[in-house]
Amino acid sequence: MTPLSFIRPGTRRVLLAGCLVFVAFSVGGCTSNANIRPQFFWDAIFHPSPAIINGIALTLGISVIAQVLGVILGVFAAMGKMAKFAPFRTSANLYIWFFRGTPLLVQLFFFRFGIQAAGLFKWPEITAGPLDILPEILAGTLILGVNEGAYMAEIVRAGILSVDPGQTEASKSLGMTYGQTMRRIVLPQAARVIIPPLGNEFNNMLKTTSLLSIIGVMELYNATSVAAGHSYATFELFAAAAVWYLLMTTGWGFVQSWIERKLAKGTAGSAAGTAAGPSTPGWRGRFFRGQTETLGGH
Repeated sequence: MTPLSFIRPGTRRVLLAGCLVFVAFSVGGCTSNANIRPQFFWDAIFHPSPAIINGIALTLGISVIAQVLGVILGVFAAMGKMAKFAPFRTSANLYIWFFRGTPLLVQLFFFRFGIQAAGLFKWPEITAGPLDILPEILAGTLILGVNEGAYMAEIVRAGILSVDPGQTEASKSLGMTYGQTMRRIVLPQAARVIIPPLGNEFNNMLKTTSLLSIIGVMELYNATSVAAGHSYATFELFAAAAVWYLLMTTGWGFVQSWIERKLAKGTAGSAAGTAAGPSTPGWRGRFFRGQTETLGGH
């Protein structure tokens, strides 16, 4: 048994391709091309500056908080869109219509600077223990979360509609309220449909945080841009930033695949009820076979 025999062949090919990219970068830097200085690249990967480390931490933190907020808003918007009370439906539809129909870049500028310039609202600086949450970080996180909620609403609604309506009727006959039916019957089953596109949305959120650089948030992209401006190592540092983004999204790809396999146990299509079947692709299928989310995707 070889040291890599426990890794799937497709995964080994991906790892080999990654190694070849690193080798090619190193060899290329050792040529007579004085414009490429590989030491900046390796330092940014193995000895990142405090600014890069803070940028990575900020990217991850904003992504998680914004995605959680998006899921919460998405659940309420989905239920509002399906409500029988007309004002709830209208409010949910207007919310989804606006945030899905306007560019995120415009939303960031409008809600960060526009409403403040008009004297309608000023973003505060919040101190939470040892943390100082700057106005641009607060605004960027909330705007990303509200924008994400509009997309999650359609994903959650599709998941709810996938549950057999007969189960809702059965829960009513047992005396359950609407809230109890949603919490105990509908949403747990809808999770199997919601999780795959939700995972794809979070993958996208990790990359979308780079847009926050336009409002002054020092996330990974902005921290890299500032460092490149000081060192003039633009190629090397942005190549390192790409590697950091790849590490974050690939790591999440493994987590998402694990979650989907757990949810797929005991369902139709799973192998002996213990592993995900063909309907639950691994991370390689998600990244390299062109799979895209089909529910409420950007």
